[in-house]
Amino acid sequence: MSFWWFWAQPPVVEEALDEDLPKIAEIHETSFTHKWNVDELARMKAQDGTIILVARRASPYGTRAPLGFVVLRIAADEAEVITIAVHPRQRGRGVGKKLMEASLFRLYTERCKHLFLEVDAANEAALLLYRGLGFKEVGQRKGYYSDSGGDGTALVMRIDLR
Repeated sequence: MSFWWFWAQPPVVEEALDEDLPKIAEIHETSFTHKWNVDELARMKAQDGTIILVARRASPYGTRAPLGFVVLRIAADEAEVITIAVHPRQRGRGVGKKLMEASLFRLYTERCKHLFLEVDAANEAALLLYRGLGFKEVGQRKGYYSDSGGDGTALVMRIDLR
């Protein structure tokens, strides 16, 4: 197996382990103004209905540090993306898309009918991803994001899974 093949493989998405939480906290810190620490993530992970998925580099040598993560919360037959983040050095490589595709598949198997998320209206890369996956805008929240590159409007988006 060549070295280049190893790095060119798409990431593998799997459920987060407790030992992933420090790296997840680090990725969150590099991505958002409000930072979640390991204890907050552990409490969230322990809640019923919460799923944390991580993307890792495919490796024949076992797991590697997370490249990105997504936090999902299920309530009844609906789910919400609480947050999603990809390490800055890994952005633009399809990691976020793999995380969202794995989330959609997982939530479908959990019999969820809808997945909701909020996204900054100024975040063009995220909007391109979500719209490409089939999300539709179903509402807006003005001034929701205080650290936005735009006016802080959050777009509420939904995809129907069933």
